[in-house]
Amino acid sequence: MEQNFSIKNWAEDDKPREKLMLKGKAALSDAELVAILIGSGTRNETAVGLSKRILASVDNNLNALGKLSLRQLMEFKGIGEAKAISIAAALELGRRRRAEESLKLHKITSSKAVFEIMQPIIGELPHEEFWVLYLNNSNKVIHKSQLSKGGITGTIVDVRLIFKTALEHNATSVILCHNHPSGKLLASDADKDITKKLKLAGDQLDVKVLDHVIITEAGYLSFQDEGIF
Repeated sequence: MEQNFSIKNWAEDDKPREKLMLKGKAALSDAELVAILIGSGTRNETAVGLSKRILASVDNNLNALGKLSLRQLMEFKGIGEAKAISIAAALELGRRRRAEESLKLHKITSSKAVFEIMQPIIGELPHEEFWVLYLNNSNKVIHKSQLSKGGITGTIVDVRLIFKTALEHNATSVILCHNHPSGKLLASDADKDITKKLKLAGDQLDVKVLDHVIITEAGYLSFQDEGIF
């Protein structure tokens, strides 16, 4: 007789849904939470077992799991389109929640604060994006915007747009940010040239360029901290 490994037929101690209800969501492991998302495993593997196998493939790193495409998720036996979509949607909600929470860090007191605001937005992207944070005279972020998407070169930096936006929002300073998908925290010559160009333009308009922060998934490099300015 075919054995059914759906959650409702597990032993009481192995039911993630019941465990969540009895002990709270914090009591569940990552694998148990993913198991709730997918609902059931296969004939030979429980949902928790399948979830553990999926997580093991990305070294139990939820950020890495969030980067898997639907096609990659569906390569696991027992994960069809619906289950892959459930996993992708849940992880995207988590990413958006982190991005919303980062907005509470209104006042910029250090380069780390910039990292905490921008990492959820650009830290895990597979391509480069250039963003600008606009600050008031209390160093509070009053606006942020994406300037470009793709490689960082002098041709894509619209100096006029940056400072037009600054004047529209009555910003007294700006912080430049872009990500390095490679994970390398090194400032290129192009990064330095753009920073110098924008800093000179800002000085003319009395809008200071306070920093340029390079963001990766796990860290950051601040031009100000490194004395690159």
